[in-house]
Amino acid sequence: MTGAGGGPPTHPGLAGGPVYLDHNATTPVDPRVAQAMAPYLTEFFGNPSSGHSYAGPPRRALAEARERVAGLIGAAPGEIVFTASGSEADLLALRGAVLASGRPHPHVITQATEHPAVLVTCRALARLHGTRVTVLPVGREGLVEPADLAAALTEDTVLVSVMAANNETGALQPVAELTGLAHASGALFHCDAAQAAGKVPLDVRALGVDLLTVVGHKMYAPKGTAALYVRDGVRLEPVVYGGGQERGLRAGTENVALAVALGAAARLAAAELADGTPARVAALRDDLHRRLAEGLSGRVHLNGPGRQRLPNTLNVSVDGVLGHELLGAARRIAASTGSACHSGVHTPSPVLTAMGLDPARALGAVRLSLGRWTGPDDIATAATDLVRAAAQV
Repeated sequence: MTGAGGGPPTHPGLAGGPVYLDHNATTPVDPRVAQAMAPYLTEFFGNPSSGHSYAGPPRRALAEARERVAGLIGAAPGEIVFTASGSEADLLALRGAVLASGRPHPHVITQATEHPAVLVTCRALARLHGTRVTVLPVGREGLVEPADLAAALTEDTVLVSVMAANNETGALQPVAELTGLAHASGALFHCDAAQAAGKVPLDVRALGVDLLTVVGHKMYAPKGTAALYVRDGVRLEPVVYGGGQERGLRAGTENVALAVALGAAARLAAAELADGTPARVAALRDDLHRRLAEGLSGRVHLNGPGRQRLPNTLNVSVDGVLGHELLGAARRIAASTGSACHSGVHTPSPVLTAMGLDPARALGAVRLSLGRWTGPDDIATAATDLVRAAAQV
């Protein structure tokens, strides 16, 4: 099996280890991405804003990286702002829109299963800037009802922020429909696409979004690189003040190497979307689900949508089993649960409880997220190990 663009059949970090099924947490850095960024850590060290010859290669590389990220999501290169993380991009979008609006009583709308980068920022905006925040509920599959958004919009609504895909269940929100409602009310729309970028096609024009977050370490680039799409004409208050880098929205000399890495990852992701990789990954995911359902005869329950979800994500609960105990006994795989542990006490995932799952089912959840190098043998191993572990705990 080869990766995008005829890449390496295996990843050196995965060889000999447990089957890695935690790609929604982070992805291994693609060797081709590492190779692309390496010269900008050593040979091409210049400041892209300088006026001499050492600035030329970094400046050109930064421009090319911007083009590649823009190409992945259907944007113009000048609409891409590089940041150091998805959380920073979300902060720039939310805080930037609220402060730039000049509204005396700004209103922001989000939804219950958003990433903490959005939910906690909303709470900070309420505490520090007097922003009124509405958190929409979700249904049993984790999806926002457009009618709920329509009912929540007011003349003071500055921004609506709804993610493209949930990191735990893979649920794909009806972004285009929600965006239309927000715009009809005069509000901007931000979409955190950290989990969706590179896994499903994204086109900012078709979606109608004004702001969109892309994260490098979710698509085989290193941690510490991300980008915010800012539609031309949208005004934001900067997140970092100083020089005029990144359209004046994020001051500081650009990390050219990490921007190049994000651009290389975006190019590989675009190639995979074109060559049918998502369908291959979805088939493997469904095979894993089938094997678990057969091996555990009626004890496996899918959490989230059956169809309207990411091709790589399987979130299931097993009757009578706690997720952390199941994964603790399944020594041949690396995956995540839907619970959080504080001082030895496990609490159910806020995402799953917001969807109306009872505590026992939520505590029994495991998230199995596939990636570029996941193959049929990995699926067979994972299914066998999980079925065996469920019989032991």
